Amino acid sequence: MRYLLDTNVISELAKESPDPGVTQALERQEGHCALPAPALEELHFGVARLAASRKRTMLEHWLAAIADRIAVLPYDARAAAWLGRERARLAGLGKPSPRADGEVAAIAVTRGLTLVTRNLGDFVAFDGVLVENWHTGEKPPRVR
Repeated sequence: MRYLLDTNVISELAKESPDPGVTQALERQEGHCALPAPALEELHFGVARLAASRKRTMLEHWLAAIADRIAVLPYDARAAAWLGRERARLAGLGKPSPRADGEVAAIAVTRGLTLVTRNLGDFVAFDGVLVENWHTGEKPPRVR
């Protein structure tokens, strides 16, 4: 595997008109992609909040198919240790970090994967996180 897909990347596939950069990249890289468990939780949460409707039913089926097609990586002990150290470092710099983004970053770093996200700014403070934005093709520099 090479890529870890953030929620905003995989959810692009559920749109009526998904971003062509994302769909093309996913077609080329599908076998090299994984989904972090926190992103899967976020997707389930979003769908479960919808009122009963055709859209909700469609998204439930879509989500089940995604989970069957793409490997889901857990937030494990290595990721927890990395995130604990990283949150302490960031707190020392006066930069608190949201836990969900930290868990996704930790999974990416401890597995040696590039995190694909539209929200580059959410991850730029984390040390060692490689990020790409398939929405624009942007590859920002690593920042510590």
